[in-house]
Amino acid sequence: MRLSSIFAIGAAFMVAAVLCLVVAQFSVTVIEDHSRQSVLEQLDNKGLTWAEVDADGLQVFLGGTAPTEATRFKALSTAGTVVDVARVIDQMLVEDSAVIAPPRFSVEILRNGSGISLIGLVPASTDREELLESIRKASGGDEVADLLDVADYQHPETWDVALEYAVRSLKSLPRTKISVDASRVEITAMTDSPAEKRATEIKLARSVPDDVRLSLNISAPRPVVTPYTLRFVYENDQGRFDACTADTEAARTTILAAAGKLGLKARPDCVIGLGVPSPNWAKAVELSIAALGELGGGSVTFSDADISLNALQGTPQSVFDTVVGKLENTLPDVFALHSTLPPPIDNSAPEVPEFVATLSPEGQVQIRGRVGSEFMRDTVDSFAKARFSSDGVHTTARIAEELPDDWPLRVLAGLEALSYLSNGAVTITPDLVDVTGNTGRKDASTMIAGFLSDKLGDGDQFEINVKYKKALDPVLGLPTPDECEALIAQVQVERKISFEPGSSNMDANGAAIMDDIAEILKKCGDIRMEIGGHTDSQGREEMNQQLSQKRARAILDELRARRVLTSSINSKGYGESTPIADNKTDAGREANRRIEFKLIRPEPIKDEQTTLESLADPVEEGAQTPAETQPETEEDSTDEQN
Repeated sequence: MRLSSIFAIGAAFMVAAVLCLVVAQFSVTVIEDHSRQSVLEQLDNKGLTWAEVDADGLQVFLGGTAPTEATRFKALSTAGTVVDVARVIDQMLVEDSAVIAPPRFSVEILRNGSGISLIGLVPASTDREELLESIRKASGGDEVADLLDVADYQHPETWDVALEYAVRSLKSLPRTKISVDASRVEITAMTDSPAEKRATEIKLARSVPDDVRLSLNISAPRPVVTPYTLRFVYENDQGRFDACTADTEAARTTILAAAGKLGLKARPDCVIGLGVPSPNWAKAVELSIAALGELGGGSVTFSDADISLNALQGTPQSVFDTVVGKLENTLPDVFALHSTLPPPIDNSAPEVPEFVATLSPEGQVQIRGRVGSEFMRDTVDSFAKARFSSDGVHTTARIAEELPDDWPLRVLAGLEALSYLSNGAVTITPDLVDVTGNTGRKDASTMIAGFLSDKLGDGDQFEINVKYKKALDPVLGLPTPDECEALIAQVQVERKISFEPGSSNMDANGAAIMDDIAEILKKCGDIRMEIGGHTDSQGREEMNQQLSQKRARAILDELRARRVLTSSINSKGYGESTPIADNKTDAGREANRRIEFKLIRPEPIKDEQTTLESLADPVEEGAQTPAETQPETEEDSTDEQN
């Protein structure tokens, strides 16, 4: 009996122990699962999905491969917010560091009257002495302070091209800051005049390499405008500016907004300049343009503080009086208004005298019409020859009586206006000076309006219908580098540069061809070009190569003799290496003996995004035109047959 009770008690203890073990095991499992799940959810919420979590009792194990040491530490910290930090066991790995990204190579070139300073970081492969020497040559011998650091890393392929372009740009920039990196050149500079600013911008944009972006910030002092001129014409429900001047950006905006209400279509070239007669210039212009709208048409001309308002013929007298009276009372102080209402047309009036001068695109001037005396005719003829050319003026004007007293002044003012045009005509009657034509000067209308309003009396009417054409602009009308290459190729389509057999001396026809090519290159400006000499395959290869080089060099010398700037043109002999036809035939060999003018273009870049480029700032677009070009081929050369 005692034995059975002992067994019963022992069994009870055994069952209790088993139950305790099961409960303990279950509790541990619950704690492990809860800890693992809670830590895993928190890591996922932080974006640390690469981390792996396991638990053993109260301990939490973190595994996986962290991208960086910082993210590994972040994972530990995140787990520590869920469970006690002492329970977290770190078993994480960290990825091997990738190849260290190269630093951002860049150079600041600062130039002023005291010299040039170089600041920045350049690759160790950069030839510092060569760089400094090229800068001295480009700047005309300025002192160069070298404050550059170096780093021994591989640099982007466009680095050398961008740096070379920046150095070349110093030739035309006496005061500048040039910022260079592998994909962008940013130029900040000052010029002495708006015309120089415009020419500099065009020159820099024309020569920028294809794979480099250019950002230009060229400034110039505001011009002094004398007299301060503005002329607005409103007719047929459309408005236009013959001249537009403002003293501030805000004033220009106000003036253009007023003109826009009267049908102004194209945005004019409204000059912001010094010399405004009153700070209320924009207000006076705005009121005067609005008055034209109330009149239904006419013109208003400002010459400093003098305003001439001319209504259209046929405007009712009552409307004219009301509008002019209102304008006189609202104009700011200083401004003086002169208003004119043309009389009705009188069909019984005698024939109106006129004077006409026309200018052809070739520069020929024809003068006809009426002048008051023999002396006046001689004066007009002399004045025209002084303004144009002695050989290009032809006068057939006749002497007539009863001309207005101011006729000589009007005639000479008209000829002066004509001198601003590339081609056109000026017609003068007692009531009107009418100037029409084409010009390559953007400010021609402004200049004509300025001196006509200054020279003619108050109330005298004039019309200006002058069109600016880019092709006539002495700067913008220049051909692009690609157009230059095509023009030179066209010259050689029907006429070929040929040489005496086995010689680098051109034949008799070569001089005329070189004259035409030189004229083209003079218009093209500073473009990079290669003159390539080529031969057929007759003779020894080495001799053909040497002959082709001599011929290419001879062409370069011919250009120099014709005063063509050749600093950016080189010569190269290719011998028989690049045939364009079959050397087995006479015609093929003749074709292969040639001189070629080719643009030098940068080598194309295989564009793979690098870490450096991905971190770089976005690049601004600058005035961009293609420029530098890639070497190609050259002129004639061969053996005795060449």
